Amino acid sequence: MKVLSLVGARPQFIKEAVIHKEFERNGIKEILVHSGQHYDKNMSGIFFETLKIKVPDYYLNVGSGNHGEMTGKIMIEFEKVVIKEKPDVILVYGDTNTTLAGALVASKLKIPVAHIEAGIRQEPKDMPEEINRVLTDRISKYLFCPSELAVKNLKAEGITKGVYFVGDVMYDLYKIMEPKFNYDVFNDLKLKENEYIVMTLHRDFNVDNNEKLEKILQQVEKISKETTIVFTVHPRTKKRIKEFNLEKYLEKVIVLEPIDYLNLMGLVKRCWKIITDSGGLQKEAYFSKKQAIVIMPDTGWRELIELKWNKLANENNIYEKIFEDNNSDYPNNVYGNGEANKKIIKIILNNQELKF
Repeated sequence: MKVLSLVGARPQFIKEAVIHKEFERNGIKEILVHSGQHYDKNMSGIFFETLKIKVPDYYLNVGSGNHGEMTGKIMIEFEKVVIKEKPDVILVYGDTNTTLAGALVASKLKIPVAHIEAGIRQEPKDMPEEINRVLTDRISKYLFCPSELAVKNLKAEGITKGVYFVGDVMYDLYKIMEPKFNYDVFNDLKLKENEYIVMTLHRDFNVDNNEKLEKILQQVEKISKETTIVFTVHPRTKKRIKEFNLEKYLEKVIVLEPIDYLNLMGLVKRCWKIITDSGGLQKEAYFSKKQAIVIMPDTGWRELIELKWNKLANENNIYEKIFEDNNSDYPNNVYGNGEANKKIIKIILNNQELKF
């Protein structure tokens, strides 16, 4: 049996690390293709080094670009690989342009698509990630859902065949890596446990609008006068802050370049709360039993909002949400038991329609 996996962004690298180990245990040949969608070393290469991810068999080197340009480039180059390798199934992860490009190529070539992290839904419906995940789910044969809510989302859209609640592979990885978390950045910054906030920000609807980004940073400035904020700045956000001349709001904020997964998790593990618009970090906060203030109109991880663990915020109420009392008990086992990878491989192996 031959499986072809396509990755291109930070969360996909991490999911791949977990899935690959299970492929190896079961003697399944996996061909790994790296689209090159994210090329920054701290957001790409460092994960291969730290997590010992399989070295890609193919590197498409698409780099950055507009959505259509990037998706098209990936499709053109990925199709060549698929035709050459003739896999039994193609795995795509999450909700990036790489995800959609891979699913489209696979479906056109009549190769079963397995979507890891299927069934996630959120507003606004026109955000790139939502478009990517909805379309990918429509053409996938195997829909591996991280939560029971994801299964319900698909059912509401009339999708029930090939849908499986397996849990979240990100939780699998978290359990594996927790003993290895790195606290060098925590120590170098001389931070105090439970007395600082970790912040990330990268969504286009938050950072590409001058007025909105300024309001967000005004809220951040207000919070920074009362507690320490460690802000790991995404390249896109860094560019916008400079372009809009908003550096003045970060004078009391500890600003860092993107850091590797183990050090980021070390910061998260010992922080008080998180401010983010990252889908992955919302869950990693939950895994660490930390609450996240999510700067989004909606989130794919609605379970955590409904359970009153995480909170949605906008550019005008981040300060209020951070210091708002929250007496909610920690909700256990929202994303399975940490063995999603084993369930995924078992389902693929047991499917009699695949040609081994």
